[in-house]
Amino acid sequence: MNPYQAEFFGTLLLILLGDGVVAAVILKHTKSENAGWLTIVIGWGLAVTLAIYAVGPHSGAHLNPAVSIALAFQGSFPWQEVPAYCLAQLLGAFSGAVLVWLFYFPFWQKTNSAEVKLAVFCTAPAIRSPLSNLFNEVLATAVLVLALLFIGANAFTEGLNPLVVGLLIISIGLSLGGTTGFAINPARDLGPRIAHFILPIYGKGSSDWSYAWIPVVGPIIGGLLGAGVYQMLF
Repeated sequence: MNPYQAEFFGTLLLILLGDGVVAAVILKHTKSENAGWLTIVIGWGLAVTLAIYAVGPHSGAHLNPAVSIALAFQGSFPWQEVPAYCLAQLLGAFSGAVLVWLFYFPFWQKTNSAEVKLAVFCTAPAIRSPLSNLFNEVLATAVLVLALLFIGANAFTEGLNPLVVGLLIISIGLSLGGTTGFAINPARDLGPRIAHFILPIYGKGSSDWSYAWIPVVGPIIGGLLGAGVYQMLF
């Protein structure tokens, strides 16, 4: 498996399991309907852990354009690899979202709210305030990248790093995720949003393109900020 295939497959797996847990909790008549935010956050943390275990040895398991760009800025990843990594991540996220749509196919018709259906695929703010929402995504992603660099600087028992990163995602989700849904990953939000726009989802509404720039721009800025802080302090 080459690095680009790995990033595609890893991000596909991330979205299949991550958007999958969202669908399980918020779509009508699933066995885990109304299981709550904690279930979603833990599900995302486990999705990240499994995806890193799956492809980490092949690509480094960035799974996130903000991480690829930040690592290139920090000097530990070549800039010339960034476009192909980002494209593979976006395509993987799109493909994972398509699989989620197929997996939960009978449940779209049982769910009346177009807003809920969109929430399976991508993020939306709890309170719509563009500057505040942008700040939330910037800060949460800065924490993500800074923490990833901290984790990389420490020696763990072999094979433990993906678990630590999964716990990091859970921590960010619980502490900083309640405002915007913690996209912290442009591909994670944009790829499934494009899937929502294209797919013939029963009863879907708008894909909310007016908000879509925030979970793309915010994480990129935040990733650069996190890498910059790490370089200044360490």
